[in-house]
Amino acid sequence: MTMMLRCLALASALLVAPATSFLGINARKTRSNTRLHAGGPGYKIGAKTEGVLINNRFVVDELAKAVPDGVDMTEINLLRFALAHPDDERAAEKALLKAIKWRQTTGKHIVDSAREAVAKATADGGWDNEPVRDAAPHGDLINDFITPKAVITTSTADGDLVYVIRASQIDDKAMMDKVSVEQVCDFFLYAKEVHNIIANQRSATTGRMCSVIFANDIVGVRKAPDKRFSQALTSSSDQYESLYPSLAGPTMILNLPLILQAFVGLLKPLFPKSVQERLVFKRAPVLARMSELTPLATDPTLKRNFQREVVSLLP
Repeated sequence: MTMMLRCLALASALLVAPATSFLGINARKTRSNTRLHAGGPGYKIGAKTEGVLINNRFVVDELAKAVPDGVDMTEINLLRFALAHPDDERAAEKALLKAIKWRQTTGKHIVDSAREAVAKATADGGWDNEPVRDAAPHGDLINDFITPKAVITTSTADGDLVYVIRASQIDDKAMMDKVSVEQVCDFFLYAKEVHNIIANQRSATTGRMCSVIFANDIVGVRKAPDKRFSQALTSSSDQYESLYPSLAGPTMILNLPLILQAFVGLLKPLFPKSVQERLVFKRAPVLARMSELTPLATDPTLKRNFQREVVSLLP
């Protein structure tokens, strides 16, 4: 039991530290479903971008005035900071300027690499995942361990990103024997930036606010995480809400062993507070039957079935 709880603690960190397997993120354009709540972004999943902007127009305009000259922050970028600090314009501005400072200094190489990689990935109008993986910080070392078999980003039919991870298929100890905590942290921050770029672009071009839904498949988890890996994930996840506010949607813990299902109420405190409020524990048979996650990018029928399963599991 103790071992499984420690593994779930790892899962909580992984959920807010997306990796760079972005295969199959293109989505069909369908009618948006507005009944689902993101439980964190400050809007319902499927909400119209224009409507959310109208409701937050004053703060967004004020934040635009605070952006330093030469810094590119779109209205959607600003909107997410406004949503994260409702009724507190000063707090929103403080958070925005802190994130901008990171983007101009410590995180500049991450931001620049992600922007260039996404431009290459979408150059032909579709999505070529290789430029994104190739440009990941320290990807020459980490990509051998963080693969589409264990981590992948796909989409719902409506266009929300779905970040899926099966931690049991990541050999974290072997990876951490080759890389440092700082290198892994940079890798995950880069992945978050890629998610952020895609979600904001979709929010602007489709007229529908795009969120990132987290799906953590517990199938196969049998051991506690490597301490160094946990440290890297914690460092990365600590920055998630401050650098990318109002982006994360529901967090789903899927296929929890029967022995732990009776203890769901005790498991929630293991997760960061920002995750607890949008946490969902469910069974996902489609996902559980998969031996690895790669087919979500290569098998249209399986992907469609998983898309439907995700929507059915959301609150």
